[in-house]
Amino acid sequence: MRAWRVHRPGPMASGPLEWSRVATPRPGAGELLIRVLVCGVCRTDLHVAEGDLLVHRPGVTSGHEVVGEVIAVGGEAAGFAVGDRAGIAWLRETCGSCRFCLRGRENLCPGSRYTGWDEDGGYAEFAVVPAAYALALPAGYTDDELAPLLCAGLIGYHSLERAAVPEGGRLGIYGFGGSAHLTAQVAIARGVTVHVMTRSAEARELALSLGAATAAGAVEPPPEPLDSAILFAPVGELVPPALAALDRGGTLAIAGIHLSDVPSLNYQRHLFQERQIRSVTANTRAEAREFLRFAGDHHLSVSTTPYPLDQADRALTDLAADRVNGAAVLRAT
Repeated sequence: MRAWRVHRPGPMASGPLEWSRVATPRPGAGELLIRVLVCGVCRTDLHVAEGDLLVHRPGVTSGHEVVGEVIAVGGEAAGFAVGDRAGIAWLRETCGSCRFCLRGRENLCPGSRYTGWDEDGGYAEFAVVPAAYALALPAGYTDDELAPLLCAGLIGYHSLERAAVPEGGRLGIYGFGGSAHLTAQVAIARGVTVHVMTRSAEARELALSLGAATAAGAVEPPPEPLDSAILFAPVGELVPPALAALDRGGTLAIAGIHLSDVPSLNYQRHLFQERQIRSVTANTRAEAREFLRFAGDHHLSVSTTPYPLDQADRALTDLAADRVNGAAVLRAT
């Protein structure tokens, strides 16, 4: 099969990805073989390609927003049959026995492994996934629309929980790409007032079209104090203005797996009056299923920009340059 491999991590201009011919994987015990139909392009893929995240597997195939068809089922794999549509997400494996797994917080498992970082992902014609970590997909969406739900949607949903927005509260969203445009819709469906701060004029237009109350520049103050904020842009310089925009007792959730350095904070202006910062890591499988049920009950508008699978390097280059409005997706067929 053909697949993209991260053969030399570095800036996209240096050509870190290689379009290669590799052996088609075979499903082991408890695994599914998936024919990839669409794979979303996530900023985490960019961090893996550019070396912002340490190499976990040399030559890994990126991609963890995979929509595909089950074409083979390994022994002891349950829950899916040949011909089923299934999703592959970022969280790929946990130990199941550590204190975090036993508390229902498997996303904090020290032995967790991830698709497109520890194991090969969906920038390929075929991929394997443990059946226990594959996800059933809601009806009413195209394959293109489903792919971003599998990370952008999931991590946005988890970030919204971490941001602890009160009922009827005011939420600020910093950065408005693939994840943020889905998270805003979930928040609005819950009765939250959403204010968006982002440098892209096109993204501001998209935010307003989806129901945001206001949309302004990335460092502009919102029109009212915020109960909560989520930082999606991987830009540490936005942490101080986001904290300064919070009302007393407000919470800032930082959604990314990577963030540039945060400037010095002033205690009185940024943290006093019980403001707090929370980081965000992967969601749990239970939370993923909860979000996908929500997406099935409340149809989300998913903005996508399609690319052929053989142009994954161009998709990541466009993402790095903020030329993607909504979420980029790779079509394998």
